[in-house]
Amino acid sequence: MNKALVIIPTYNEKENIEKIITAISSLSLPFDILIIDDNSPDGTGQIVKTLQKKYTNLFFVERIDKLGLGTAYITGYKWALEQHYSFIFEMDADFSHNPQDLLRLYDVCLNHGIDLAIGSRYKSGVNVVDWPLGRMLMSYFASIYVRFITGMNIKDTTAGFKCYKRKVLETIDLDKINLKGYAFQIEMKFTTWKYGFKILEIPIVFTDRKYGTSKMSGGIFNEALWGVIIMKWNSFFRKYERKEITKTR
Repeated sequence: MNKALVIIPTYNEKENIEKIITAISSLSLPFDILIIDDNSPDGTGQIVKTLQKKYTNLFFVERIDKLGLGTAYITGYKWALEQHYSFIFEMDADFSHNPQDLLRLYDVCLNHGIDLAIGSRYKSGVNVVDWPLGRMLMSYFASIYVRFITGMNIKDTTAGFKCYKRKVLETIDLDKINLKGYAFQIEMKFTTWKYGFKILEIPIVFTDRKYGTSKMSGGIFNEALWGVIIMKWNSFFRKYERKEITKTR
């Protein structure tokens, strides 16, 4: 059974959370949803708990503090593996990623032998709507920088809209993923690539949030700048050998 789970980390997303859950639950294919909330003071978690009475496909993990994007996804990955999901997605709560595009990512992983599908802002030009020019250029050139340092042929190295096949997350030692902020996205792609999994970028249109506040900060880019160099250096001393994995029930 090809169970699919969409992991959505949240912090202060009360304006968006019900809308995104409704949109995903209305798709033509059944996706389960796991919300991982870092104890949002705006009541996001309570909204999700209330919605669980309506949506049987909705699951919830509440953490005690704001612990970072990377650790939220690691928590979600481990939960997904324990629950025997075959396809594990990640996306934002703020509609910067179109829920309809989940179907496209799912299709290439299910039917075309892809192990990691990436919803890419930069695969076919720059497909970003309503971002300030400075932020768009910073994101675009950050991906160029990452490609130069790592050697990966991935246009959107910081993309946060993805679908993993289960075997990828079973292979990666999740406890050894070091970067915690948005650079976590880079490290996960780099590690997947180093293990030789098949990666495909699917062009999407990324739209800036209409409600709520962005969580981006200068520290995020500092982590990416130095973290990528350290990550690349450490990779010279690691062996990327596929380990034997068990079949999904």
